[in-house]
Amino acid sequence: MIVVVTPNPAVDVTYRVARHERGETNRVLEVQRRPGGKGLNVARVLAGLGVEVLALLPLGGEAGRWVAGELAVPHEVSPLAGETRTTVTVVGEGHPTVYTEPGPETSEAEWAAFGEVLGRRLADAELLVVSGSLPRGARAGLLGDWVRAAHEAGARVLADVSGPALLEAAEAGADVVKPNLAELLEATSTVAEEEGATRLRRRGAGLVVVSRGARGIAAHTPEQVIEIPAIPNVAGNPTGAGDAATAGLAQALVDGVPLVQALRRAAALGAAAVLRPVAGEVDLEAYRRFLEPNGEPA
Repeated sequence: MIVVVTPNPAVDVTYRVARHERGETNRVLEVQRRPGGKGLNVARVLAGLGVEVLALLPLGGEAGRWVAGELAVPHEVSPLAGETRTTVTVVGEGHPTVYTEPGPETSEAEWAAFGEVLGRRLADAELLVVSGSLPRGARAGLLGDWVRAAHEAGARVLADVSGPALLEAAEAGADVVKPNLAELLEATSTVAEEEGATRLRRRGAGLVVVSRGARGIAAHTPEQVIEIPAIPNVAGNPTGAGDAATAGLAQALVDGVPLVQALRRAAALGAAAVLRPVAGEVDLEAYRRFLEPNGEPA
């Protein structure tokens, strides 16, 4: 089983507009609301691939109750006193615009309770995935706590986080860290991808996988850099592409496939997510088609 932690879940609202004009009244053509947050997007993609998955998430308030009631993947909730946040994505011409609330204020006691839930569930897990931001009041060291707890339970860890949390995950020895290029450079205070990846590995990360957006994806090992280009000529909504790529890596880790194949799965799933209108979904037919030139099964 793969356990997926979403530290900062949300009510995801997607507005589709003809054009997004700053300072003007923008008429919404279509509205979609669904449980969101990077980890939940990862969990939904994994479930769609037929992978056994359990989503763990802290939720609070009316918004939190709505998220829990709408979730269609196996999950367990740890309660918060604060209100679960909302994110808004405006999709029109050009790249989507995303507005993200910071999330509720949280306490150490709430995270201690969450840690107890996580520890209990890790007993049945082969892989822990932590994906997304931390809400207000959450210390970055939580990532280190979770990585160590997973390793003590015999599970590997894939961390798709940013900022100080990324450094904490590396320091604790996360098996895979997966920042995008901007997150990598910011967290490591570097200006070059290879230098940033080297710093994360020196801190203790096992494998550094960097999402490059339209330029594809790369894995940095102690011996080499493996690069896979993005799937060409794919247009749509890219907001969930990185989360789908994380799901592809997670599935590949559990399946034990070679690293090159794992990266191809990640690139293909990311492209297949662009073809869907909201994050957390992939076009499975397109995903299989994207893998066909390499003769690899989905």
